[in-house]
Amino acid sequence: MHQGKLFLIVGPSGVGKGTLVNALRAKHPEFYFPPSATTRHPREGEAAGKQYLFFSEAEFEKLEKENGFLETALIHQKEKYGTLRKPILEAIAAGKIVIREVDIQGLISIQKCLEKALFSAIFISPPDKETLRKRILQRQPEMDAEELNRRLQSADKEISQKNLADFEVISEDNEIAAMVAQVEGIIDGISK
Repeated sequence: MHQGKLFLIVGPSGVGKGTLVNALRAKHPEFYFPPSATTRHPREGEAAGKQYLFFSEAEFEKLEKENGFLETALIHQKEKYGTLRKPILEAIAAGKIVIREVDIQGLISIQKCLEKALFSAIFISPPDKETLRKRILQRQPEMDAEELNRRLQSADKEISQKNLADFEVISEDNEIAAMVAQVEGIIDGISK
């Protein structure tokens, strides 16, 4: 049996990471898509164990102390999110392709605590800043100018660090199939 591998899908908010991961999930049920651990409450229609594992603040902190995460993040200064270490390492050991969406901080954390042979990072870039601005506004049309500027500045910071990833894929408008094919090509090229 061959060794599995973790593929990190990295990029700024609004670039299409979630769309890409959902397309890969639909096309490749044999891949493992680990759920995020979070302290936030389930939203309507969310079942524990599918996209998220829900933890109390105390449970999450206990796992942090026990080195149970590859990376964690505090989102909007209130909710914690994390990537659990054990299920990913078990899937890799079982020869599975693991797909995980993270931000640039998550990538930096994982680079510090996971052997490089176990993972590759694919940075998803927008074709240009204006396209990214439009996508962010399409997702949240009521967003005020201050919040939009904050997100674009955050995107600029992430894009400036894209060289931390091993590969780059450009997220062109209405080209999901092409983006999926590029990512599949990267996975196939490394996993053989």
